[in-house]
Amino acid sequence: MFARVAVWEPMPTDDRSWVLEAAKAVPGVRETFHLVDPETGNGLSVGLYDSREAISAAHAAIEQRAREIGWHDRPRPGPVSVTVYEVVRS
Repeated sequence: MFARVAVWEPMPTDDRSWVLEAAKAVPGVRETFHLVDPETGNGLSVGLYDSREAISAAHAAIEQRAREIGWHDRPRPGPVSVTVYEVVRS
């Protein structure tokens, strides 16, 4: 299992539920979360996946949905970092 963690400074406040929905529709995606620190406004996007291939497939699904809804029609902030971890214990 793998975890993909994106760090946001600050976490965007616009509705991004479509991101989670697009990712969760992909086989091999176990769960996705958006987390925010209420004091700083910084946040994390965390996804749990069966494989690195599932991470790539989820990213492709999110990009496809973004094109469909015109998400990239205006500039949007991105995460300050993205790291993929292998889950060694759960």
